[in-house]
Amino acid sequence: MTPWRQKVRQLKTEVAALFLAARHPGVPWYAKLLAAGVVAYALSPIDLIPDFIPVLGLLDDLLLVPLGILLVRRLIPPSVLAECRARARQEAGRRRTSWAAGAVIITLWGLLALLLVGWWRRSG
Repeated sequence: MTPWRQKVRQLKTEVAALFLAARHPGVPWYAKLLAAGVVAYALSPIDLIPDFIPVLGLLDDLLLVPLGILLVRRLIPPSVLAECRARARQEAGRRRTSWAAGAVIITLWGLLALLLVGWWRRSG
């Protein structure tokens, strides 16, 4: 396995662990809030700087997500974080691709696009 693939796999596991930590009763509320924000940003298709902008578009993914993870990791008790990481690794082997969920998300984005186009035509 290449070093980049290994880093990406570690990042995915870390995001999954933060997702679990955001729901863990042993994590303070402010750490839960920040963890939820980092996970939402990491998984969101909408970026602070769009990816189509050369260099800058990828910098937010390469800098903001890891910096957010580092900050949240400092706020979560080490024993809780270790437990969440172990659970994330365990669940990673059981995860499957859900084509139905993908179809629902694509359908919702398509409907939103149609609504926006219809609104734009009426207003213009």
